[in-house]
Amino acid sequence: MPGGRQRRAAPPTPTEKRGSGQWVIVAPVSATDLPKKAGFGPLFTRLRNPSTGQAALYLFSSDAHQLFEVKAFHEEYRSWFIGQAVQHDGRLFFATPMDPLFLVLFYLIKAEKEQGKFQPLDQILMDEEFSSCAMLLRCTSLSRSIHCLVEEKEIGGRKFYKYSEEKALKWLKKKVDQTVKVLKDHNVRVDGKVQSATFITGKHSSDATEEDYIRYAHGLISEYILGESSTALAKYLRLPEATAPPAEPASKKRKLSDAPVEAEEDYTKFNASDFKNKKASNKMSAAQKALAKVDKSGMKAISSFFNSKTKATK
Repeated sequence: MPGGRQRRAAPPTPTEKRGSGQWVIVAPVSATDLPKKAGFGPLFTRLRNPSTGQAALYLFSSDAHQLFEVKAFHEEYRSWFIGQAVQHDGRLFFATPMDPLFLVLFYLIKAEKEQGKFQPLDQILMDEEFSSCAMLLRCTSLSRSIHCLVEEKEIGGRKFYKYSEEKALKWLKKKVDQTVKVLKDHNVRVDGKVQSATFITGKHSSDATEEDYIRYAHGLISEYILGESSTALAKYLRLPEATAPPAEPASKKRKLSDAPVEAEEDYTKFNASDFKNKKASNKMSAAQKALAKVDKSGMKAISSFFNSKTKATK
């Protein structure tokens, strides 16, 4: 596929039903490279979503040096042909690179609330429910960038870390600035309200301000951090409180999701009986006018041809 991506079938996770077959996933080639050591390979696993704390699906590369976020595009009544088999699960999965610091940030804030002291990073990243979070320690970018989120000190040759909100906000602001640049470079139109689920590309909106871009980028970044961090970041960015946008007409509302857009009217309700009480149109077509002028005297009603015949009396 273009852009260095390839489509491969991936094995289902343990929670998938037996016999569900395979998945179809679009991922960078680096996500599915063959492992350098036997017994290793790309790993689909569930980790805590850094925004909600709930389970979400992620992918580690074969050497676990890179983390990918897995999203699914789902349409109803869709399936795949894989080889000679039909896969009933028609979802299309996308694996995109993700900064593991977002997941580490969740655990740093949690440790700060519970302990409030310096700890080794491997102790901070301990989760009995999601044991795979320990693999984050193997991500290459983590060791290079962990200083952006913590205060650290070394005792006896071992490093200890403690969450720093000031450093974290500076790091998040850089993420917002980078996102704003990408939005502008790719001509992504932004409005007063953030709709991070939908991208509309085109020319720059004439009424888009710098604040609009920052607010939009803040909304995107907020999908990867806790609500309290999102609020603190908005204050750090000096974003004024957003005013409620004017309500859109009902006819213009759309369902923002991966599912197909639903029809706004239930067209099954327009049966013949529903039109009996409706007034006829004031305008008549030329054919209707001509038919109205025809002399119908002596003509039988069309319904008379469908009446059951009466039996002749003896």
